[in-house]
Amino acid sequence: MSVITIIAILKCAMDYETIIGLEVHAQLLTKSKMFCRCSADYASAPPNTHVCPVCLGMPGVLPTINQQAVEYTVMTALALNCTISDYTKFDRKNYPYPDLMKGYQISQYDAPFGHHGWLTIEVDGEKRRVGITRVHLEEDVAKLIHRTFPGGESYSLVDVNRAGVPLMEIVGEPDLRSPEEARQYLIKLRSILQYLVVSTGNMEEGSFRCDANISIRPENSPDSLAKVEVKNMNSFKAVYRALEYEAERQRKTAVEGKKLFQETRGWVEERGITVAQRSKEYAHDYRYFPEPDLAPLVLNREWVEEIRSKLPELPEARRNRFVAEYNLPFYDANLLVSSKAMADYFEDCVKTEEYRKLPQDRGAKEVSNWLLGEVSRIMNANNIEIDGFRARISPEWLVELLVLDSQGDVSTATAKSALEEMFATGKQAADIIAQRGLSQISDTEVIEREVMAAIRNNAQAVADYRAGKKQSLKFLVGQVMRATRGRANPRLVNELLEKKLEEG
Repeated sequence: MSVITIIAILKCAMDYETIIGLEVHAQLLTKSKMFCRCSADYASAPPNTHVCPVCLGMPGVLPTINQQAVEYTVMTALALNCTISDYTKFDRKNYPYPDLMKGYQISQYDAPFGHHGWLTIEVDGEKRRVGITRVHLEEDVAKLIHRTFPGGESYSLVDVNRAGVPLMEIVGEPDLRSPEEARQYLIKLRSILQYLVVSTGNMEEGSFRCDANISIRPENSPDSLAKVEVKNMNSFKAVYRALEYEAERQRKTAVEGKKLFQETRGWVEERGITVAQRSKEYAHDYRYFPEPDLAPLVLNREWVEEIRSKLPELPEARRNRFVAEYNLPFYDANLLVSSKAMADYFEDCVKTEEYRKLPQDRGAKEVSNWLLGEVSRIMNANNIEIDGFRARISPEWLVELLVLDSQGDVSTATAKSALEEMFATGKQAADIIAQRGLSQISDTEVIEREVMAAIRNNAQAVADYRAGKKQSLKFLVGQVMRATRGRANPRLVNELLEKKLEEG
């Protein structure tokens, strides 16, 4: 392909706008399933042990509605600024698939619990409102496990444990215009669900699942080209990469004059591409009709307002409070509150007795710096969330370490090293520092002896400094720090070196 052709393709590609809408399914944190009394805690259970005639779709059984699931769905719809329906009902969504024993799914069609809502996201410093079409409730399906015989023939197993778990679907408007906006939308939505404590929001475990509808349209045109549904994305990173790839693929196809087809495509993480799964040229006829075994629901206004009054502090409100109450920068506060568990850990830190020993004008910022820096680095290196970190290092222990650093008992480098060992061994900072002899040296006489030794043993660096090469001071500081195994107070080392060098 010539350079001119590539430039032409890139130029044309810039004339298309990306249109993205997300459909999110979130499993609800109820004790029992949606329409029966089987335990919804199925993840670690042996296959097909959390089942009953209702789960298995046996003839003649009658479902009953899980009230807690209804309340969680209404709560979520309120948090997403939705209008709550006065009247709602369940419907049968009919389709044949091996993971659906009944041959239909109990869902909602034309009367969801909530509709016409919105949430705000922020990308590159700009706020955008993204519409929420509807929030409705349904049951999850069974899990298919695919296997292959040694000879190469494949087969599938069915685990019914997941069938019937309450599943809330949040359908977003096609208001997103980039993969990054889609990622921020999902992060914000998951954060809201976690603050409400209605779902774990864990994508890797499948309790928070996302399908994306993506298309492109010529700029200033109201008409989009064929819409593609993308599936099989199990992380925020996967959503971003899949949509980025698909937007580029559609642009390239359009620029080359080829036809785009309405279809479902699956994301292949290992290859970094989407692949065609099935055509969607014609809408599937699910033959929805009202579920005859469940009566419609009329939502009492007083009950709805009672739920509204119990809504907890949500991420945006908590972020604003962190800025006002703890004088944190907006950027720090925004990162902290994106995870409820991380924000809880931060607040538990500033409520400890030891926290009072930190300088009160910058104590909260110091805690934030460590959480967003060293703590997050350890979490990423060990592939854990903040709850996993907390299980080894409590807020009290972390603040004790920060106090030692702040008061000069250890250097910051030593404190970071101690944090690593605290995580690895489960020991407190003071014990590690005492056992390894890591306490900081602030005795002026001791440091002065090492300073004089560095000056005597590094005549060239001394001469360079006195000749105007001030960077030589860093070399001499390094020699003192090496001699004291990093324990010397860096401020005192710099002060004494400058003083002795100026004295000649």
